[in-house]
Amino acid sequence: MNPMKAIELEKAFNPKEFEDRIYAQWKASGAFKPEAALVTAAPYVIVIPPPNVTGILHLGHGLNISLQDIIIRFHRMRGEPTLWVPGTDHAGIATQNVVEKRLRAKGQSRRDLGRERFVEETWKVKAEHHAIITRQLERMGASVDWDRERFTFDEGLSKAVREVFVSLYERDLLYKGNYLVNWCSSCGTALSDDEVEHEEVAGTMYHLRYPCSEGGFIELATTRPETMLGDTAVAVHPDDERYHDLIGKTVQLPLCNRAIPVVADTYVDRTFGTGVVKITPAHDPNDWEVAKRHNLPLINILTTDGRLNDAAPEKYRGLTVQDARVAVLADLKVEGFYIKEENIKHAVGHCYRCHTVIEPFLSEQWFVRMKPLAEKALAAWQHGDVIFYPRKWENTYRRWLENMRDWCISRQLWWGHRIPAWYCADCGKTIVSRDNVSVCPHCASANVAQDPDVLDTWFSSWLWPFSTLGWPEETADLAAFYPNTALITGYDILFFWVSRMIMAGLEFTGKAPFRDIFLTGLIRDKQGRKMSKSLGNGLDPLDLVDEFGADALRFTLAFMCAQGQDILIDKEAFKLGSKFANKVWNASRYILMNLEGRTLVAVNALSPADRWIYARLNTAAKAMSEAFLSYRYNDAASTAYEFFWNDFCDWYVEATKLSLRAGDDAEKDRVSTVLLDVLAQSLRLLHPLLPFVTEAIHEKLPNSAGLLISAPYPAYDEARTDIVAEQNFGFLQELVRMIRTLKSECAIPADKKIPALVRFNAGDLRAAFLWEQAELCKLLAGIVDLRIEEAMGQGNAKAGAITLLGSGFEAFVFVAEAVDLGFLKQKFSKALDKDKKFIKGLEAKLNNDSFVTNAPPELVIAEKAKLDEALKRTGKLAAYIANMA
Repeated sequence: MNPMKAIELEKAFNPKEFEDRIYAQWKASGAFKPEAALVTAAPYVIVIPPPNVTGILHLGHGLNISLQDIIIRFHRMRGEPTLWVPGTDHAGIATQNVVEKRLRAKGQSRRDLGRERFVEETWKVKAEHHAIITRQLERMGASVDWDRERFTFDEGLSKAVREVFVSLYERDLLYKGNYLVNWCSSCGTALSDDEVEHEEVAGTMYHLRYPCSEGGFIELATTRPETMLGDTAVAVHPDDERYHDLIGKTVQLPLCNRAIPVVADTYVDRTFGTGVVKITPAHDPNDWEVAKRHNLPLINILTTDGRLNDAAPEKYRGLTVQDARVAVLADLKVEGFYIKEENIKHAVGHCYRCHTVIEPFLSEQWFVRMKPLAEKALAAWQHGDVIFYPRKWENTYRRWLENMRDWCISRQLWWGHRIPAWYCADCGKTIVSRDNVSVCPHCASANVAQDPDVLDTWFSSWLWPFSTLGWPEETADLAAFYPNTALITGYDILFFWVSRMIMAGLEFTGKAPFRDIFLTGLIRDKQGRKMSKSLGNGLDPLDLVDEFGADALRFTLAFMCAQGQDILIDKEAFKLGSKFANKVWNASRYILMNLEGRTLVAVNALSPADRWIYARLNTAAKAMSEAFLSYRYNDAASTAYEFFWNDFCDWYVEATKLSLRAGDDAEKDRVSTVLLDVLAQSLRLLHPLLPFVTEAIHEKLPNSAGLLISAPYPAYDEARTDIVAEQNFGFLQELVRMIRTLKSECAIPADKKIPALVRFNAGDLRAAFLWEQAELCKLLAGIVDLRIEEAMGQGNAKAGAITLLGSGFEAFVFVAEAVDLGFLKQKFSKALDKDKKFIKGLEAKLNNDSFVTNAPPELVIAEKAKLDEALKRTGKLAAYIANMA
């Protein structure tokens, strides 16, 4: 082979110069796209949690995308058929809100446009935001199969949604009825229980009196006095002797001139307040249950836009809930029914999209019977068909499934999957059909109309793992790639999405949709707060990519992603990933620029340093593979960091300088060949975490061909295990670190070389190893004239030296060659006195029960760490002083 030329990498690491080019290469190569017909081995499949097509991706998406891409690249490099399906969610309420907001800015409403034109406008918004999301995914390096991209409102998924709706109806798992639902008056639609966010807020408890029909009053309390206009009873506990004589009688409802019964029900807590509860079945879920038990009438006093309707007395009609509350309280005071009020804290439900206070509302809606589905999903977990990472989420999953309520799936919106139900105006029948209906199959009337409502967004996304692969058709993709292998998503949608997908998969395919469920923590700021626009603490992932590079974003997030913990992060944190990517670039640049005149050769013999680095590479490959397979991203990232920065750069690359500077041509060729081989394998090791920089370097290597994205991942090889090499080089590292530390603490410049003597016990094999590697030790430790003796513990301390005690050896470092020992002893003594005072103060603080009990736990831990560090430092200083000859 001809001698090589030096290979130049740009001096300044600038990921903007190659990221777009490299992504285009990956995409064009077909590396993202597995062929279903060629899948013979078990594939690794992930479907992307589809981001809402309403806006741009935030840092939480950045975390999720990074983690998915890391694991996808790892499995692709293992030679597995690997598929990552991209897509977006039509996001019914959220997207409709965006469009309506734009219309309001123009002084218009959706009613002005009409349904058809409004939906057309919404498709335009979808296209606009979809382009932004696509670009964001590409910038972050997402190796998704773009040819298989799906949208929850595309033709294929719409067919799947209709098939599921009709099938559930046919299986008696779907029904329609008047039930109490969570109503958002701003969005104008019902919400499922999971779409209501409960927050503790300041409120008021109002104490009122209702006159008894036979004289006297009964006292009760409420936080929502306006709802009394819909009261149909008051309830007491059947065993409450205070009200025993009132059960079965009536009270007069203030302001309404209406008599309502007193009922006995065990729902009432007789120890709370007066033991009397007003019952408003159409506006409280607990009262709804009481009404069913006692056959009470239901009076809905609200319109869909949150105003009082005609069921309320005339003077209150048309008022908002808040205005009605003010008016009702004023009238109660005037008429003598108001007693007092008190400030309280209580949980109030809010819409998860627009944050409007939710009103319990009696409405006709479509529901899915969830108990039969939940039982299957619970059994799947119990049988080990689904596995949670971390395991702590299993109990949450179990509790939720055991207490599952029916799912309200209809939404009073225009954007979404129209409910496939038609109503015949002539015979009154309901027709649920897979095909559009124009003629009633019962009476042949053409006077039929489709249900105006749409389905909950989650009704399409719960089918995502199999509908994206072509279900209900029996496609090649469905046969090859279903069930999926893993789901990676945030724990905040365990209820909304994860559990429902398991239910849907089991119900419609007979299989759990995936095996592994890795639930990430949430991204928070350094103060532990969720990132939000209102707090102004959000970080745009593309801004971070622009400043630090995509690899820095990905690596930092992976490094900080410990299972079961939220990630507290700020912009500064991404310097970690940036510095590491820069280190990879600069180390590679150094190696490549020193290839001038070198020739790749067959390597027949390895030096101790070579054997050590291959052993360390082997250990790192094993540790990282095990970490990736169990979704321990932080362990994989920290292993990669430690191996490349510490083992490879700080030790091995430094060690090779001895041969590259002083060896003959044959040795230089041998070292260069090994160095390039270790670099090439290291780049493969790091690629899932740092795909762009590793690919950019890989394409320059003279010993590698093809794209790194498709190269094999380093596999653990038992034959590369070399305990002797690791022990010997570990000893050398310990010795070098001790000498380097001492020189630093003595303020001796690193390039100032001083003599040293190392003593071992007789027969210690490390003595022979150190003789062989004496020149390497002198290079790494910055010493000259290294003497080695097998006489440990014999003889006195050496004049002009400080004695260092290692693991089974002692080293005498002759610092007097570079610094005055008297001055040094005085310096160490002052530092020791200072540290002793510091320790005394810390111990006093930590022995103070008041401090330990009342201080924040993290502060106590930090103070203990300071004490441990100070004790170690004083021990070392005392040893230095004692061992000065």
